[in-house]
Amino acid sequence: MNKFKIVLGLGLLLFLSSNVNAQGLKIPKVDLSSQVLGILNDTDGLDLNSDQKEKLTKNNSSFVDELTNISKSGKSDDDKKAAFLGLKNKRTKFLTDLLGSDLFKKYSGQILKSINPLKSKLGLAALAF
Repeated sequence: MNKFKIVLGLGLLLFLSSNVNAQGLKIPKVDLSSQVLGILNDTDGLDLNSDQKEKLTKNNSSFVDELTNISKSGKSDDDKKAAFLGLKNKRTKFLTDLLGSDLFKKYSGQILKSINPLKSKLGLAALAF
């Protein structure tokens, strides 16, 4: 009788543990690239015209693609740093030409504030901001 209770208890325990695992929460993972792109495309409060928004969105997409390509490349860390800093300079020139100095400062501040929590995930790519 004692063995029967132990076997029954173990069987019940296994049954319940398999049900608990089957009901685990499924949290959707958001790709880091799409998070960054979402932050870059947020232009609330900047009062951009449609042409500026279109050019900015297009540039943001290519910028994120370039960030991803550099990050995934087999280059050394020093080469990646140089590539990220070069990308940052190229982007700064583009944004200054597109938005002007004042709007560029406002947009950059907005981006830096929003991207800050992701810096550890971005690694060296954070240098491009």
